Amino acid sequence: MPFIIANEAFERVASLGLLANMILYLSREYNMETTEASNILFIWSAVTNFTPILGAFIADSYTGRYQMVGWGSIATLLGMVLLWSTAMFEQAKPPPCEPGSSICEPPTTFQLLLLYSSFGLMSIGAGGIRSSSLAFGADQLSRGDNLKDAGILQSYFSWYYVSVTVSSMFAVTCIVYIQDNMGWKVGLGVPAVLMFLSVLSFLLASPFYIKLKAKTSLLAGIAQVFVASYNIRHMKLSSQPTDEIYHQRRGSMLLKPSENLRCFNKACIVRNPQQDLTTDGRASNPWSLCTVDQVEEVKALIKVMPLWSAGIMMAVTIAQNTFPVIQLSTMDRHITPYFEIPAGSFSIFMIITLILWIPLYDSIIIPLASKINGKPIYLTLKKRLGIGLLFSCASLAAWAIVESFRREIAIKEGFSDNPRAVVHMSSMWLLPHYVLAGLALAFNIIGQTQFYYSELPKTMSSIGSSLVGVGMSAASLVSSFIMNAVDDVTKRGGNESWVSTNINKGHYDYYYWVLAGLSMANFIYFLACSKAYGPCKEEEVDGKEEDSMSDER
Repeated sequence: MPFIIANEAFERVASLGLLANMILYLSREYNMETTEASNILFIWSAVTNFTPILGAFIADSYTGRYQMVGWGSIATLLGMVLLWSTAMFEQAKPPPCEPGSSICEPPTTFQLLLLYSSFGLMSIGAGGIRSSSLAFGADQLSRGDNLKDAGILQSYFSWYYVSVTVSSMFAVTCIVYIQDNMGWKVGLGVPAVLMFLSVLSFLLASPFYIKLKAKTSLLAGIAQVFVASYNIRHMKLSSQPTDEIYHQRRGSMLLKPSENLRCFNKACIVRNPQQDLTTDGRASNPWSLCTVDQVEEVKALIKVMPLWSAGIMMAVTIAQNTFPVIQLSTMDRHITPYFEIPAGSFSIFMIITLILWIPLYDSIIIPLASKINGKPIYLTLKKRLGIGLLFSCASLAAWAIVESFRREIAIKEGFSDNPRAVVHMSSMWLLPHYVLAGLALAFNIIGQTQFYYSELPKTMSSIGSSLVGVGMSAASLVSSFIMNAVDDVTKRGGNESWVSTNINKGHYDYYYWVLAGLSMANFIYFLACSKAYGPCKEEEVDGKEEDSMSDER
């Protein structure tokens, strides 16, 4: 088990540790404009968050989890070694800019190809490791249904997420500190060495693993419903009760599909039992006849999509991790006369807020509120999602206010043409932004995970856990689109772009206000989606309990 957990942890250290400071590496070592470097990082983040979906499909359908984790680890290692080589060899990146010159030599096609290849390999590796590592570890333990086995499995999940959290904290502190103080050769080399040790230990432990064979993927089952429904789209469904035969999954309690989204009900209707079914009751062609359970799973997935889309803008706030690094690099980050916090490490305050808030909320706030009220009190899932969106808006507003003061101070101190100059303003003024962003994560992102797990059928738990990652992927692309649109509109007529490479001439504060406005508009959209969705399952259960209590009275 330590080999599997460590493998995931080191991959997180690599991706998060590199991403936290990568905007500085691209802008200072590759002479890239801020918008160009940010676009690259947005796309890298989008691909990295999306590849686990493809990895899960391939692992479940073809390769199995062991091979997926193994090949993913090797791909991550190759990508990290390739990125390390860009720091080791001067020919791998353009020459540094001349002091005082505004014209810098851009990277060549070969240099960009080397850089993009390293990012691509790490994204592929993340798809292999993140999609299968957690489930592969559970495969080693799931040997029975007794309480002891259940306790061991729960303990494994707890330690797994502890390792992810600790590795995230290590990445944005130790790795970033090494990059800032020992240079990029050491800063990019340390994650590569750690990943090499991880791959080596994972492969050496190979004889001891339980390796389950691949089986049909849930994603394939969802695709089958869409294909089957489309192929018989001309079939008419009666609005009156009929004696139609529905294909049922063995052991399922669902006898017929629900009436919502009836167009998908065609996929589970047995039109000709002799042709559509085999002798043991299975579908002769799963792409033309699906089970009632498959149809209901697709309907449940479609139902949560509007609320899922409302979470994308929340993830856009988290995706803006490149701009605060630029902003913080121009502020006083000293906490003692001899130590300053690296600009890329400030996201640790967001992680600390998240870690502290969860036990505070569960163990103190909710029990205390329930005791004062005289009955159990809790926030419903949709309320938690909405509160998280409001915290996200507030964090962007705090960010914009601090930046407006920082820019004003920089201009007064004569740093208009020197974007790397450090102004006399403490970086601690940005703490409210990170604390509010941490609370937004605690309410919305964790709430999303619980919402999908609660609202989707239990057979779709893996899909539910992947929806947050897909949202993060979409958010990175949306972030890129918004930034490019703001850059294109604001620099027309020869004006300085709001997201200029020169942070003191640009207006990053206006850019943050645009994001805050879009976030507030998204909150209104969320309210509409929440109303259209209706009550969650937990609310329906609570309503029934209250009705039964009132009847007893």
